[in-house]
Amino acid sequence: MPFLPITKQEMNDRGWDVPDVVAVTGDAYVDHPSFGIAIITRVLEAEGLRVCVLPQPQSPKDFLRFGRPRLGFFVTGGNIDSMVAHYTAAKRKRSDDAYTPGGKAGARPDRATIVYCRQIRESFPDLPIIIGGLEASLRRFAHYDYWDDAVRPSILIDSGADILVYGMGEKQTVEIARRLSKGERVSDINDVRGTAYALPVREYVPRPCAECPGLSLVQQDKKQYAISCRIQQDEQDAVRGKTVIQRHGDKMVVQNPPMPPLTRDEIDRIYELPYERDYHPSYIPLGGVPGIEEVKFSITHNRGCFGACNFCSIAYHQGRQITSRSEQSVLREAENISKMPDFKGYIHDVGGPTANFRQPSCKAQLTKGLCKGKKCLAPKICPSVKPNHSEYLQILRRMRMLPGIKKVFIRSGIRFDYLMSDPDDTFFKELVEYHVSGQLKVAPEHCSTPVLDLMGKPSIETYKNFQKRFYELTKSVGKKQYLVPYLMSSHPGSTIRDAIELAVFLKKEGLRPEQVQDFYPTPGTISTCMFYTGLDPYTLKSVYVPRTPEEKAKQRALLQYFKPQNRETVIAALKSAGRSDLIGNGPNCLVSAPRNDKRTEKVRVKKGSKVKRNMGGSYKKGK
Repeated sequence: MPFLPITKQEMNDRGWDVPDVVAVTGDAYVDHPSFGIAIITRVLEAEGLRVCVLPQPQSPKDFLRFGRPRLGFFVTGGNIDSMVAHYTAAKRKRSDDAYTPGGKAGARPDRATIVYCRQIRESFPDLPIIIGGLEASLRRFAHYDYWDDAVRPSILIDSGADILVYGMGEKQTVEIARRLSKGERVSDINDVRGTAYALPVREYVPRPCAECPGLSLVQQDKKQYAISCRIQQDEQDAVRGKTVIQRHGDKMVVQNPPMPPLTRDEIDRIYELPYERDYHPSYIPLGGVPGIEEVKFSITHNRGCFGACNFCSIAYHQGRQITSRSEQSVLREAENISKMPDFKGYIHDVGGPTANFRQPSCKAQLTKGLCKGKKCLAPKICPSVKPNHSEYLQILRRMRMLPGIKKVFIRSGIRFDYLMSDPDDTFFKELVEYHVSGQLKVAPEHCSTPVLDLMGKPSIETYKNFQKRFYELTKSVGKKQYLVPYLMSSHPGSTIRDAIELAVFLKKEGLRPEQVQDFYPTPGTISTCMFYTGLDPYTLKSVYVPRTPEEKAKQRALLQYFKPQNRETVIAALKSAGRSDLIGNGPNCLVSAPRNDKRTEKVRVKKGSKVKRNMGGSYKKGK
């Protein structure tokens, strides 16, 4: 019985009458360390607890499946926010869900964490409910919700949960479970780092803290919302972070300082728990769970990201400080993968939030914390950052030599500015020679300097230098390999002219992106704050925000100007920006002129002869 029980029969087969914990998830049950619920349940199991998993409950009866758990319910919406799982950036309903059996949408409700908690409360009013995972973590304070187009309260208030675990959560979850096991009341467990809770304002005891503007204020005043966002971001540091509070009417939401990152020994132990690395066998007749396909033969070697792009939730959730597994632990996992019956010899990825981070960005952060209001890599790399890929390179070299392993690929993000700053380019050379599966995905995101600054990304010159060196190395090893750049349209700060600048850059560089991501305002990010308020939370200066579907469509079409179906939209965008010079057949033009455009202009050519040039740029002799 390698999988944890998901039915009462499976629980009975283990000889259990009731579980200690029921773990509820909006995802199908996949026992793989890329799935948060798998890690948390295995960690609780390692504590000697009886853990049952309730994946994607469909009715209130499902919450009664295992009876009354001894300690309570641990609830997550799943690997990603349930609203992001259900809707596109255009707010259209998705037709599929990679975390559901058969890939079919509709197995989890909107705002899954809230729905699950409310249903649990109806059946077990007095049992502790602990919420965690990305959905809870990003919504721990009052937050702008893109789908409601309004500021919603903390998910603690909406769900009625007792404790919110933010971040990756292993240490917090274990401490809470231990204290509940000893008979401590859940209302008294209010001092665990990396957690948040709510209590009546009259019961709150003042202490040194950082106070955010309250719910009613941030709902009415966008400047106050921006100030609140900045406070929350600045205190997400395990060394110097303070308690953060925010009033919600007659209740106070209290966030304790972040839990320190796992040590190397701790993270090794967690990733070496007995995962099955597959979905529960009950899903086989349903077509399996598509979300396992990309990660089944992949290895996570690090956590955290000091890159901290403004549109990304990783730094707010996992933290900016890097923690990584030991070389021995990573290699043991690779050996175990190589013995799996369906392994074909290819490790799909050895990565994490950013694949080429193995150590903290600088030594000072270990004792002083990360710099408040500053980034390690943008707009330029801090002089204190000392890029070094030697440990990562050693792991990859040894993994390549393991029996049964034919290739080791790197598919998660490579931070190319960090890579280019390493004075030793040995890793870059071996990356190109051994670890690229034909295409390497990287994320310049844009080329306009003002937009990149608001994104928290490096200048486009850094990317161009990286691109040049990549193709030089590719040629030197006799391979045909390509860079696939991730690009984003309609990010706060991006005007139509910025989108045109990016389109011109793409044409000049010969890049034709097959996929473009519209900016998606997910909860808890700095960029989402800009989108909602029109302000940069760190300067409180105004930021232009593309809002209308028409403008977003224009920016997206410009990034794929070469597609015939985008031609009319691109022409409209160029004309609206006064850039009709890019319409025509000339070498610098993005699209040809409309066929019915008969406007001409006289120009001089050699020897003073006259010609007529149509607005599309082609020439013919004049009379």
